Amino acid sequence: MNAQKRYEIFARLREHNPEPTTELNWSTPFELLTAVLLSAQATDVGVNKATARLFPVANTPQAIIDLGLDALKQHIKTIGLYNTKAENLMKTCRMLVEKHGGEVPRTRAELEALPGVGRKTANVILNTAFGDPTIAVDTHIFRVSNRTRIAPGKNVNEVEQKLLRHVPREFRRDAHHWLILHGRYTCVARRPRCGSCVIEDLCEYKEKVELG
Repeated sequence: MNAQKRYEIFARLREHNPEPTTELNWSTPFELLTAVLLSAQATDVGVNKATARLFPVANTPQAIIDLGLDALKQHIKTIGLYNTKAENLMKTCRMLVEKHGGEVPRTRAELEALPGVGRKTANVILNTAFGDPTIAVDTHIFRVSNRTRIAPGKNVNEVEQKLLRHVPREFRRDAHHWLILHGRYTCVARRPRCGSCVIEDLCEYKEKVELG
């Protein structure tokens, strides 16, 4: 795929959705970090239901520490793997209080040092909370990047590096959300909705679904 075609793809995605954002509900960097930690193998809808119960009771690291592990588990028990997630969140809260004054750090190294936080989660926080031009490659972005040929790669790291190289600078901050939403609602896994796709004529997917 050439640079001109990539530019047009992101220009159309921007025209279609000028201000994309996460579908997780949050109002502070810590709330976003909590939601992302809870989101592994869970839907955003499910996470939002759990955080709607948790955040009015505890939405700071110290408040969650004060809540206690057992009570935290009760608030998030509707989410898969809630025991492990609760333990990681509690450890993260302690580290945030002890090492960062209760604030979410702004560097990748400090974020990735937090329990349960890997490169993808750090990218989400840096991009969504702080506006950095990072791209967190999840299953949706991996599929869209390979299927359209925007940034084909054998693994998430390869796709991320290609996206960072090839996505035009003016689109880089929002590319993460455009690609996730495109993969979630249009370029879906089993049967992509090609007929209703705003970039269908630019996409290099060879097995396009005629009727969408």
